[in-house]
Amino acid sequence: MVYRFCVAVMLYLACAVPAVAGETTLVRMTTSMGVIEMTLDAERAPDTVANFVRYAKEGFYNGTIFHRVIANFMIQGGGFSKDMRQKATHPAIINEADNGLRNDTGTVAMARTSDPHSATSQFFINTHNNAFLNYRGRSRSEWGYAVFGRVTKGMDVVRRIEAVATGNRAGMSDVPLTPVVIESVEVVE
Repeated sequence: MVYRFCVAVMLYLACAVPAVAGETTLVRMTTSMGVIEMTLDAERAPDTVANFVRYAKEGFYNGTIFHRVIANFMIQGGGFSKDMRQKATHPAIINEADNGLRNDTGTVAMARTSDPHSATSQFFINTHNNAFLNYRGRSRSEWGYAVFGRVTKGMDVVRRIEAVATGNRAGMSDVPLTPVVIESVEVVE
């Protein structure tokens, strides 16, 4: 049952936003702290890139925040509004962490719950080499987090976001005390 559902979601995403093997996609993310440009790897993470591009083209990320910031680890966003309300998402996607891409500094990966195949809209940018997040096998505890891109410009902006003061808010820890807003995410054609 779960397998059929996952296959149906993959087919839906493949039809909704095509990602052509061998291509990369440039994304420009404008934040309240500056611009971050990312190159997404549609060859090695086609479903994940299609998912991210779909959210971007729908304007889903506009007005969301980086809601989890941990120095020497990562900055996470793409799911909560400034008032810490979680946004409704499309169904989860299949985890593509077995694509050979590593959670190294400056890479972009999908956030998820403890279920390896639960990623929807949230993503994170690694601010440190996080080898413990890499794919190690197909068991629930070894799946890892799917890397699907890399910051190509604006790593200085990522570092500024990483350095903001954080605290507890709405029952969550590591939340920036002053919201870091994702003003827009533009797919550069």
